[in-house]
Amino acid sequence: MATPDLGKYGVFGHFFHWRKFSPQQFKDIEALGYGALWAGGSPPAELDWVDPILEATQKLQVATGIVNIWTAEAGPVAESFHRLEKNYPGRFLLGIGVGHPEAHQEYKKPYDALVEYLDKLDEYGVPKDRRVVAALGPQVLKLSARRSAGAHPYLTTPEHTAEARKLVGPGVFIAPEHKVVLTTDADKARTAGRKYLDVYLGLKNYLNNWKRLGFTDQDVAKPGSDRLVDAVVAYGTVEDIAARLKEHLGAGADHVPVQVLTEPDKLVDALAQLAGPLGLQ
Repeated sequence: MATPDLGKYGVFGHFFHWRKFSPQQFKDIEALGYGALWAGGSPPAELDWVDPILEATQKLQVATGIVNIWTAEAGPVAESFHRLEKNYPGRFLLGIGVGHPEAHQEYKKPYDALVEYLDKLDEYGVPKDRRVVAALGPQVLKLSARRSAGAHPYLTTPEHTAEARKLVGPGVFIAPEHKVVLTTDADKARTAGRKYLDVYLGLKNYLNNWKRLGFTDQDVAKPGSDRLVDAVVAYGTVEDIAARLKEHLGAGADHVPVQVLTEPDKLVDALAQLAGPLGLQ
């Protein structure tokens, strides 16, 4: 099975932000050398916001991070996949996941539900090598390796990436998201990071994953310790930030979706500042 090739770095944002971007902004991101746009926010099954991105660009890929199995049925998602694959071959990667137990009343036996969803994607002809699974813990990481191209961990560290690589072995795609604040002011960076992390500090799957990585109850208690924030939010000079993101590649990642914590209208400029230090230009 071929491993997805999205380049070394991508750009992570919420799908409703991508809806508001202009064709020129997508062209600019592609020209900077980023290989993919990742879309969070549990987009609906129609994925109609993907087409304008692919139409505006030549090689840029789009990946979902993630389609939520509780809110988007497999059948319509598969139809969207096949539409995009027909019109833009090889440029769409379907990322799926179970979301958070606190967010869905119907959240029952998530592992089994994920297996069933993957079974349906098989039935509907979505290729194994064009899908990835949101994975943090060992069980789902192993499942991602067996049933998809690999894993898309979120809010993790290079240490998690190294453990994930050991667990799934070579040849399995790993694309860990990492957050960035373009400032050398630690207080400003931590304030921005804590604002974003607030909701995740109440979600068991993230808390459990951080504890597996050695963070304490005190670290993960709201509003989050400096140690935790510094681990999951990169800041400093652009060279410092690039060095932190490169740690994921050194730990075994294939591709790193970069989430810059800034206003949407400032994103392209921020990505331009990082492109050189990341080796994209």
